[in-house]
Amino acid sequence: MLKGNFFRGLGYLGEGFRLIRQPGLRLFVVIPLVINILLFGLLFYFLAELFTAMIAAAMGWLPDWAWLQSLDWLFWLLYGAVILLMLAYGFVIVANLIGSPFYGYLAELTEKHLTGQEVSTEDGWSQIVRDIPRALWREVQKIVYYLPRAVGLFIIGVIPVVNLVAAVLWFLFNSWMMALQYVDYPADNHRVSFPALRRLLGDTRLSALGFGLPVALAAMVPVLNLVVVPAAVCGATAYWVRENGPSNKDV
Repeated sequence: MLKGNFFRGLGYLGEGFRLIRQPGLRLFVVIPLVINILLFGLLFYFLAELFTAMIAAAMGWLPDWAWLQSLDWLFWLLYGAVILLMLAYGFVIVANLIGSPFYGYLAELTEKHLTGQEVSTEDGWSQIVRDIPRALWREVQKIVYYLPRAVGLFIIGVIPVVNLVAAVLWFLFNSWMMALQYVDYPADNHRVSFPALRRLLGDTRLSALGFGLPVALAAMVPVLNLVVVPAAVCGATAYWVRENGPSNKDV
């Protein structure tokens, strides 16, 4: 029987959006946000240049008919759709690799704020630099966990009849992964291993899925997916503080 509270889980992302506006937390929200915007701006630029060359090459192979040459707009529509899909599924992985040291520290500051401790950023930069190797290793562990399961779901998706449930399975899996991804930051601050975190979230799986579902949806919306990452870190920290407390173990 699944334990936890799905509807309580749904509320943590909204709390995360409120928390990122707190004065003591804003700096460590803004810096990775700016880095991500610059990175994806460059990515869009280079992909646009590449796709322009691809369109020119493709049109060069076609007969020189005016109506056919005018179809280049269709290729650009295809380009836009492909880029949106790439961002929807690839943004979170890339953004977290880049911002993981910042997000670990943001989770620590958020936990202090939630538990009534003094929020101080005096040693912030030195701590972020020290935590880079550990933070990157945690991201690698999550990617290693994700890839074989994603491949399995992809295979299910190409099997006739069985693929009817593939979309539902993908969405549930993405919701679970979003919970794992972001609750891992406060868990790592407490030196909880990634396998132990999976067991902890499994014990309150309904709460975890409730938290991960709106994060997964927001990650698919361009522009919103830039802001949802730090909000999800803060929301996941609220999840950790409340769901990991002794009073919630049997809920």
